[in-house]
Amino acid sequence: MSFTILLAMFGALLVGGVVGYVLRWAIALSKRGSMELEIKQRLLEAKEEASKIVERAETEAQRIIDERLETIAERERSVQKLEERLLAREEALDKRLAEHEAAKKTLTQEREALEADRASLRKAQEEMEIALERVAGMTRDEALKELYAQIEREYEEDIAKRLYKLAQEGEERFERKAQEILTSVIHRLGNSVAPDVMSTVVPIPSDDIKGKIIGKEGRNIKAFERATGVEVVIDDAPGTIMISSFDPIRRQIARVALENLILDGRIQPARIEEVVEKAKEEINKIIKQKGEEAAYEAGVFNLNPKTLMILGRLYFRTSYGQNVLQHSVEVALLAGMLAEELGADVQIAKAAGLVHDIGKALDHEVQGSHVEIGRKILMKFGEDERIIKAMQAHHEEYPYETVESVIVQVADAISGGRPGARRDSVEQYIKRLEDLEAIATSFEGVQKAYALSAGREVRVFVQPEAVSDVGARTLARNIAKRIEDELRYPGEIKVHVIRENRIVEYAR
Repeated sequence: MSFTILLAMFGALLVGGVVGYVLRWAIALSKRGSMELEIKQRLLEAKEEASKIVERAETEAQRIIDERLETIAERERSVQKLEERLLAREEALDKRLAEHEAAKKTLTQEREALEADRASLRKAQEEMEIALERVAGMTRDEALKELYAQIEREYEEDIAKRLYKLAQEGEERFERKAQEILTSVIHRLGNSVAPDVMSTVVPIPSDDIKGKIIGKEGRNIKAFERATGVEVVIDDAPGTIMISSFDPIRRQIARVALENLILDGRIQPARIEEVVEKAKEEINKIIKQKGEEAAYEAGVFNLNPKTLMILGRLYFRTSYGQNVLQHSVEVALLAGMLAEELGADVQIAKAAGLVHDIGKALDHEVQGSHVEIGRKILMKFGEDERIIKAMQAHHEEYPYETVESVIVQVADAISGGRPGARRDSVEQYIKRLEDLEAIATSFEGVQKAYALSAGREVRVFVQPEAVSDVGARTLARNIAKRIEDELRYPGEIKVHVIRENRIVEYAR
């Protein structure tokens, strides 16, 4: 029974599989037919769409081709117009070039003709001048010179009056303005006019101390001179000892040291060296203090401390009896006031005025003028270039590069030229007067010359038959110019040229 069931089940399975296969095959056949139909339908639609696309593309391509052809045609027309225009311009240029060549040829011919006429005219003029010189008995230059001399003689008085009037008007105008500024500045300063001279004479309580200073076999004085670098002069003058040296700092160190030794009473080589070292420290403190005080008094606050240290050395330096540090402060104040009046840089003018003579602190140690030494000092310590330019021209060793340089020179002249500021030795005073008179009498036509007013004025008497009124003015300018070039002096020197005609007749 079980076998029959199994067999029936197997047969059912077999029948089911066959039926399923047949059904699957039938379904597949039906689907295949529908797919082929769909594919054919889509292929047909695709062909129709492609045909439409090709048709649109052909239409668009034709449109583009037509547009391009139109553009090309337009460009061809433009190129043709441009060629026609260029051709016309070329023809015009050829025509103008031909005209230019013709004009050039004509000008060349005219120039050649003109040169020929000019040459013939020059030749005729030379022949005429030769004939005139032969007739007149003088050359062309001699004739011109004679003509100028005749005109000058005829109109000498008018020329002299006009020159005098012009000179007076200009001088009065500028002199009046300068006096107003300088008077205002000098009145505002109000410094003392008393000269300051640092003495090198050391007073002693009694002449017995001279023996102690000299020491046994002169060992004390030799040790002192070796330590200070000065020369001690002990003579018969009572109550004083003289210290001599070209270096003002050394003189002051020696003076302080000698005064301290006299007060102490112990004068011996070891003690001398100790006292001299202390004196050096004391003088260095004074130098630093004086430099800072001078800068503060002048209102200058931007200088290098080393520059101020060298500036303070001028406290022990004098020039023509005037203390150089006091003079520098005075110049700084004057320069600042002048700069304020003239609209220049006040601080630069003040600083340049303060350091304008700084080179004098080292001019006995370094070769060169004090201006050149001062420039090197300021450049070394990095001072403002404008200050250097303003100070370097105060003795005209360098050109005036700024307004402040002229202001510093004027302030220096005011400070050195005011009454009581400086004093000369008798020998220098006499030599300056002799030099002034020698310069004046060296000119042709000068009869006598006298230096007056302590060398501030020169009166020159000329021969009236040798020097005319116009020539007298020229002579005065030439004498003043030569004095400026050859002499050094504070302030200004007035030159008077006097021409006098005396006519004497006798009635008999």
